[in-house]
Amino acid sequence: MLRRRTGGRLHRFGNPGRFLRLAARLQPWLNAIAILLTGCGLIWGLCFAPADWQQGDAVRIMYVHVPAAWLASVGYVALAVCSVLSLVWRHPLADLAAAEIGPVGATVTAVCLASGSLWGKPMWGAWWVWDARLTSVLVLFFLYLGHIALLRAFDEPQRGYRAGAILALVGAIDLPIIKFSVQWWNTLHQPDSITLTGAPTMSTSMLWPLLISALGFSFGFAAIVTARLRAAVMEQRLRVLLLARGNQGTPGAA
Repeated sequence: MLRRRTGGRLHRFGNPGRFLRLAARLQPWLNAIAILLTGCGLIWGLCFAPADWQQGDAVRIMYVHVPAAWLASVGYVALAVCSVLSLVWRHPLADLAAAEIGPVGATVTAVCLASGSLWGKPMWGAWWVWDARLTSVLVLFFLYLGHIALLRAFDEPQRGYRAGAILALVGAIDLPIIKFSVQWWNTLHQPDSITLTGAPTMSTSMLWPLLISALGFSFGFAAIVTARLRAAVMEQRLRVLLLARGNQGTPGAA
């Protein structure tokens, strides 16, 4: 009964027409806030925040790397949530949302890996090391790519959606490995500077631009996914409409 009642609410809020109306109102705000916060955070961090006493100006890479790393994991959490909504409640928008989150998540994960490599070269003397944190993020990148490939591997879209949802849920085990890798293993990667259980280990002059940049990246992620999902929903509705018109024009169609 609870599952049926919850599913009814989710389907009501996931009505494609209602989603398109709501997303059309939210899209300009998401775009504007993302541009404003990202611009402020990056300009503040790259141009005005102080250099680190150990890492020097190389530390400025964190104003891109840290938000990208945060969104790589958060994007996969969203992917896993959409998979649950699809498999358990057959949510009408869950499969489309997962399909649009995947490429965006893969992109920010690639940015995370690339910026981390740029940061690692002056700090560790190497572009890449098989560190636990780096390796687990690389696995996350391949999980995103695997999800994208599975969606397109079947002639019947629903089979691709089901296979992708199962992969997303199985791959979610990588998220706690990424989070706790620096505690579980002796790694080159520095511990987290910001945690929920303790005070930040960086000065506020560096913390504030980092938080603003991360917030801007987050709104940007949401804006891009929303725009892609709007386009996917409209494309699907147009495809159904054209199919219905084609069936009506077919001789002998009832």
